[in-house]
Amino acid sequence: MAENTRSDDTALEDLKGRAKEAVGAVTGADSVAREGQAQQGKAGAEDEARRKEEEAKQARDKAERKAAQEK
Repeated sequence: MAENTRSDDTALEDLKGRAKEAVGAVTGADSVAREGQAQQGKAGAEDEARRKEEEAKQARDKAERKAAQEK
């Protein structure tokens, strides 16, 4: 199974989003807070895509090994 770790890029993107959200909340700048939330969502989506890609790769590898054994 794929590991549930974040890449450095997405972890940084998430952190920047959290900072923007906090600054927006403190200063009352709703657009900055929303931008931060969107940035966090993007980081989460990238992580999910990376996990799904790894799962697909593992499934392909497993299928190839099975096919090779059946020959």
